[in-house]
Amino acid sequence: MLTPVIPRHVGDLGRILNDLGATLLDLVHGDPDCGTPIGGVAMYDPFDDLNLPPHAIVLGVALRQPQDIVALLRRLGAAGACALVVRAPVQADDGVRAAATGSGVALLGLTRGASWTQLAVMLRSLLAEADVGAAVSDGLAGIPAGDLFAVANALSALLDAPLTIEDRGSRVLAFSERQEEADESRIETVLGRQVPERYLRMLDEQGVFAKLYASERPVFFGLDGYRPRVALAIRAGEELLGSIWAVVPGPLSEEREQALVDAGKLVALHMLRHRAGADVERRLMTDLVATALEGGTHAAEALGRLRLDGWPLAVLAYAVQRQEDHSPAQIESARRRACDAFALHMSAVQPGAAVAMVGGVVYALLPVRGPAEEAEPRSERVAAQFLDRIDGERRGVIGIGRLAGDAGQLAQSRADADRALRVLQSELTARQVAHVADVQVEALLLELSDLTSARHDQPIRPVQRLREYDGKHQTELLTTLRAWLDAFGDVNEAAAAVHIHPSTFRYRLRRVAEIASVDLGDPDTRFALMLQLRMLGR
Repeated sequence: MLTPVIPRHVGDLGRILNDLGATLLDLVHGDPDCGTPIGGVAMYDPFDDLNLPPHAIVLGVALRQPQDIVALLRRLGAAGACALVVRAPVQADDGVRAAATGSGVALLGLTRGASWTQLAVMLRSLLAEADVGAAVSDGLAGIPAGDLFAVANALSALLDAPLTIEDRGSRVLAFSERQEEADESRIETVLGRQVPERYLRMLDEQGVFAKLYASERPVFFGLDGYRPRVALAIRAGEELLGSIWAVVPGPLSEEREQALVDAGKLVALHMLRHRAGADVERRLMTDLVATALEGGTHAAEALGRLRLDGWPLAVLAYAVQRQEDHSPAQIESARRRACDAFALHMSAVQPGAAVAMVGGVVYALLPVRGPAEEAEPRSERVAAQFLDRIDGERRGVIGIGRLAGDAGQLAQSRADADRALRVLQSELTARQVAHVADVQVEALLLELSDLTSARHDQPIRPVQRLREYDGKHQTELLTTLRAWLDAFGDVNEAAAAVHIHPSTFRYRLRRVAEIASVDLGDPDTRFALMLQLRMLGR
């Protein structure tokens, strides 16, 4: 079995500001050159205990008022944090500056337009370099293997131009300093970690991609309204890994063009190492989380390797929205991105949580370090916060299982989370987050539908008669019955729901009783009809 991958934190605050400064982060007050290694990233939650990794960067989402910033800076100083990030512009009065100085916590401002999730992605890329068996000194051309931000800065200095390193899907893997010297399209690309769709379409229509991927040399081009670019495709043998894009004043000199070609080979090695480290870490995390969720004899060992043994755990099951027009490859890609986003969120709000995709569902093992009675509301709050902060294809639903006191109870908690998730994906509720106890009746209805379907059971006779009559005479007796049951027998309310006069509704209701041969005054009959109609759906 493989040894668990433990991230090595290789950055300090000065490194963070060098790589992300001006484009994303601005130093408001404090010392960026303290030299203390960053221990992790945490998201501040005013309703939760302050559990931080050592020397953490804390993301102060929605923190605005100077008095709130002062209070948090003092708390963070006592907790040993390294920096606090708040949304720019920052109201840094004398009190805020004094608090930052006294606490030893640097205060940073996040550029307007950048999301907190984007910042967390970039910080993770800089801080958590996966250890896949190489020594700390292992590197390529003096740069730690896989450190694409360092590669980008080295190439930027070589070309005297701000640049990005992008994957095959035009997603930004790393970027250099000096992005403020580029145009608005580049700034938007860096902030969104993705080349804007309109710019991609323009490049494609102008034949830039076709020329780029057909050439082994840098391609220079200019588009109206944008600063000129030079791009180089990055390959490993016949495999296209991505590309380098530099904003330049004009065509490169012959010497710089050759330097870019030579550097591209080195970038390919770093990209392969970066990808290998991510793949190994992902596979290992998936294996350990899957083993723990099975709850068998090896579950306790898996939890130990995840460093989650000894803690009660809540299981969260997350699934993205179904996109009927997406191909299987697109669906899988959306799931992968959703898993990465969920992992980032969980690591920020709950250090130590383990996240992996198992069987198309993203599971999180959330350690509960406070009172057990707070586990349920906290897990629901964490899930809701995540869904509130994302959109697009990653928007989905999250089911939550019961609290598992030990490894043996994890399988049941996972089953609970799956049951809640299935209800949320059905049309039985409009909720996006639910604990299994909140949707237990709906889950039972789905399971009862499964049972009747597996046995090929037919609807009860009264419902069969009404369906047949409606089909033959083009009536709406079943709709009438549903409305009446939903209104708990209130004819006026039921009539309004189906937009007919109460007298007409009473006549239809009498016809329901006659055609179905039932006594609607009998409570058992009403329950049987309601249950059957719920199972049949709307």
